[in-house]
Amino acid sequence: MKTKDVALVLSSGGPRGFAYIGAIEELESRGYNITSVAGSSIGSLVGGIYAAGKLQEFKEWLFSLNNFKLMRLLDFTVRSSYLLKGMKVMEAIDSVVPDVEIETLRIPYVAIATDLYSGEPQVFRKGKLFEAIRASISIPSLFMPVKYGGQTFVDGGITSTFPLGYVARNGHDLLVGFDVNDVTPNQAPKEGADDNYFTILTRSFGIANHTIAKLETLIYKPDILVKMSMDTYGAIPDYAKGSEISEKGRVLMAQALDEFEKK
Repeated sequence: MKTKDVALVLSSGGPRGFAYIGAIEELESRGYNITSVAGSSIGSLVGGIYAAGKLQEFKEWLFSLNNFKLMRLLDFTVRSSYLLKGMKVMEAIDSVVPDVEIETLRIPYVAIATDLYSGEPQVFRKGKLFEAIRASISIPSLFMPVKYGGQTFVDGGITSTFPLGYVARNGHDLLVGFDVNDVTPNQAPKEGADDNYFTILTRSFGIANHTIAKLETLIYKPDILVKMSMDTYGAIPDYAKGSEISEKGRVLMAQALDEFEKK
């Protein structure tokens, strides 16, 4: 193997993105050197915290969550345009990982959000880390959009679910991507599935994310591609399953690396 440098790209995907914690740990345990990271939505969160050198502290906080603690973080609102303000979650994370300037991070970092009115991706390479993350995770209709600099930002997954084309490259690194929006072809509904407001909304977003991620994968062709089905996790209570989801990510990354290292 010529290099173990890795340009790591993490997709959007809600609580499934906690799989990135275990995946990062698996990469490092095998001697891979993550030299840059780019993420959209939950990928921007985990990737940003990793780039700030605070993944262990975040992991300890996340794994301590239970359903009761999770409910205390959900700041529901009566506004017609969104269900959650999202401020309590960001304040809790900020108490674990102090905000920093993106330019001061130990490795190059990129977060993707979407400008609601221009329809263009917003690429954050500098400025406040948590402003970038907060913009990137603003799922439409669920979280309050972020307004600053005369722009209104929503979730990065709307325009770039899997930002393989935005990650910094050093000329000899491996492009490693983890996409948690895979869809099983011709899948029938689960027995007893409840097509309620939340399940229809989240699955619709998931299908759109899957389609965008598939196109980005075809264009940029990662050297190592890890996939997780969008049907594994996704409901709000799954945000309290950080340890379980992280372990799933570690296993999936281990399998992908095993296949790559055989070549």
